[in-house]
Amino acid sequence: MLVLLFSCKPEKEPRVLNLPKTDLSTADLIPKPVSLKATYSAFPLDQFTAIRTTPDSLGFPEVGKFLAEKIKQITQLQVPVNTEFPEQESVVYIKQSDSLSKLNKESYGLRINKDSIILNAASAEAAFRGVQTLRQLLPLKANDSIIDYPVWPIASGALNDTPFFEYRGAMLDVARHFFTVEDVKKYIDLLAYYKYNVLHLHLTDDQGWRIEIKSWPKLTEIGGETEVGNEPGGFYTQEDYKAIVAYAAQHHMTIVPEVDMPGHTNAASVAYPFLNGNGKTPKIYRGTQVGFSTFDTRKDTVYSFIDDVVREISAITPGPYFHIGGDESHVTQKDDYIYFVNKVEQIVQKYDKKMIGWDEVATADIDTTSIAQFWQSQKNAELAVAKNLKVIMSPAKKAYLDMKYDLKSEYGLNWAGYVPVNTAYVWKPEAYENIPREHILGIEAPLWSETISTISELEYLAFPRAIGYAELNWSQPEQRDWENYKVRLGNQAPFLELMEVNYYPSPLIDWKTQNKAIKE
Repeated sequence: MLVLLFSCKPEKEPRVLNLPKTDLSTADLIPKPVSLKATYSAFPLDQFTAIRTTPDSLGFPEVGKFLAEKIKQITQLQVPVNTEFPEQESVVYIKQSDSLSKLNKESYGLRINKDSIILNAASAEAAFRGVQTLRQLLPLKANDSIIDYPVWPIASGALNDTPFFEYRGAMLDVARHFFTVEDVKKYIDLLAYYKYNVLHLHLTDDQGWRIEIKSWPKLTEIGGETEVGNEPGGFYTQEDYKAIVAYAAQHHMTIVPEVDMPGHTNAASVAYPFLNGNGKTPKIYRGTQVGFSTFDTRKDTVYSFIDDVVREISAITPGPYFHIGGDESHVTQKDDYIYFVNKVEQIVQKYDKKMIGWDEVATADIDTTSIAQFWQSQKNAELAVAKNLKVIMSPAKKAYLDMKYDLKSEYGLNWAGYVPVNTAYVWKPEAYENIPREHILGIEAPLWSETISTISELEYLAFPRAIGYAELNWSQPEQRDWENYKVRLGNQAPFLELMEVNYYPSPLIDWKTQNKAIKE
């Protein structure tokens, strides 16, 4: 007799959740995506949610783990990633899409349904950008009225997105005042949330040298001990710098190192006086004036020194760029300046990097692989275009984060004027000062540190203006609208407070703060 045995395990009944009606079109997304359509239901993020990624695609599992970590920070949920989870009811899928990769390496699409979220991305970098959008859609508080355990409903719908500019940067001056590795990491956290992909570190200036060069140890032994005022300075060992680079890479952000020269070089010349070219004995400088220092541009040993510096920093910088500064070199003769920039460009290229310099470098005989950063001179920017160079847009009167917001600003300068939140947002970088769109890599928002020395003060100047530059860099021009943006910006307050960001509570914005007493 044949006996058949069957499992009698009962099938699990699906959950029945009374999810609230939603409207994805009202979400406070910054930057604004290319297209968005609401379907008015919700995805239940809860204890039965799992994350699945394309297993064999480079970087995708790491993006899934990043999302799980961020979900845990808000919800305390332990969302499994690419593991067996028999009770899963709702799944977030993060998939590689060959069709999107043909559009742009950072293009992604989100489909949010009642039981699944599907993030299709051109690359791990694109998936990471899509995850930031998903983070912004995650409620900061659970809805406990749905069922007898916490559920975070995520508004359903579909959106497609791709960046307008490929280079979306911020610059931090760690030379005038030093900022620790942990400070820089927090800045990376905040910038990545708004889809920045470049952090430019201004590592050297008259007041300090902040990066260890093993072949020239006095740079940090002497130049690393000073900064503006009477504060103690500091520097990054190469291991510290590697830690910053690695952390940035985890956030799909490129580090651009800057060694400013031939001007802004007093700290280097104090450490090694043979570098000095202004005819004076170099002395430690803790002030804020500019333009008095220069390297000796006709001395071969100066270029041997620069070769070592570029070599050591390039070896621990996987990104494609090396920034040579080149600004405000007022005591360098014009011919000497041109000779210098031409020589240093060759050194940078020797180590397989593209040279970036402030807009003054366009006056030298540089080739089309180098990049000019427009900060002040429209004439120089136009010269860069005439030489067929790419341009990074950082006009001081629009994009400098160290300019005061208004008369009440606690920190900052005003030599380029005041830059309130609306001035920072209401301009067209793709058509600014007649620089053609096809020559523009993107916007970089520099934050010079003459007046700030703590992460709290940094945050005060950077936020909320850095959020606006994020939208100008990412969103399509037709998607930008001040009246709409300022509402979405005001609704960023709970996130900024959750991250303990000391943002400036601009009176132009209706802040939906959770702690009004502090901000008023």
